[in-house]
Amino acid sequence: MIRFVLSTIGTSILTNLIDRGCPTEGTWFGILRDSANLNYDELTAETEEVINALAERALEKLMEDSATTNCRISAELNGIYGIYGGQLPTDSNDEHYLICTDTAQGQKTGALIKDFLESQGFTVGIVTPPRLSTQDPESFTMGTKELIKWLEDNVPWRRESGYHVIFNLVGGFKSLQGYMNTFGAFYADEVVYIFESPTADLIKIPRLPIQIDATIIEKYLTEFALMDAGKLYPVEELEGISETLLEFVEENGTTYAGLSAWGELLWNRTKSDLLSEELLQFPRLVYQQSFINDCKNLNNQQWTKLQETLAKIAAALENSGGDISQLNQQVSGLNFEQLTNLDHICTFRITRGVRVSCEIAHDGLTLRHYGNHDDVYDNP
Repeated sequence: MIRFVLSTIGTSILTNLIDRGCPTEGTWFGILRDSANLNYDELTAETEEVINALAERALEKLMEDSATTNCRISAELNGIYGIYGGQLPTDSNDEHYLICTDTAQGQKTGALIKDFLESQGFTVGIVTPPRLSTQDPESFTMGTKELIKWLEDNVPWRRESGYHVIFNLVGGFKSLQGYMNTFGAFYADEVVYIFESPTADLIKIPRLPIQIDATIIEKYLTEFALMDAGKLYPVEELEGISETLLEFVEENGTTYAGLSAWGELLWNRTKSDLLSEELLQFPRLVYQQSFINDCKNLNNQQWTKLQETLAKIAAALENSGGDISQLNQQVSGLNFEQLTNLDHICTFRITRGVRVSCEIAHDGLTLRHYGNHDDVYDNP
């Protein structure tokens, strides 16, 4: 059994190595605390010097390769050692990913632990969701949304392939641990903590049999797909959706709503089944019968990718007032282009080998064919 271990990364490996009895280091804890959410270009020279000095000290300790020392200085490694019964294996195919804040300290501590685990033979990656920090609620919310997208792209297929997914939440910021504990109920086989006692025993929380009630999502299916693509709705148009699934913004005296982190989570966990039933009627998109016929035999994965792409296009057209010229700038990887010698006939990409042909009509698109790249270009 191969383990897929996600560890939240904090700053304990730096703070635990401050010599509290040293007069010159008496202010270092406060310096780290006050700069916890800063990027490198925001650090003062003194702060950067403190971080680098502690990082060098940590590296020296880690290279001693003492399990006792490593567990003492790093909460994250304390959890990882606990997963392996106190002794790291010498030959393992397990994969480790370190979830770090988008900050100078997050990058530094993540790199330290990554280098150490790689020296032990592990495959290690670092996940740094853009803007993830505890600087303010907006940054934290945006970061957790990016984290959910990463989880959705990287965890489910591994579980289906037989990986044992573990969320190691011994280290990291408490706010992120709280969110990750909830995410773990949907993505992890088990969540681990360290019992706060002299024995420091590992606490393992197994996966719970959670079922999602998709009734509301089914009722507002098009709205969820478009909010996931970035569209905001006036709140009165979403009155049947629980406020916990929505995030609110004020613009010119009007309250709009998009998906909250929890809304994103539930959407990601249900969309594969819900989007495979029929083509959604998105604004500014019209489907010719030929396009509908081409889509009849798609599998769940193909349906999901198609309708997510259509939602992104529709949201982009809504945001730009139907300006077709903005599609490539607003939808990453779309490759929207007009066909040579065919007025108003264009194509766009669904996946690397799949295209859709369409016709520019007024302030939207009429979709003509879906299929393999060559088939669509031969018969647009």
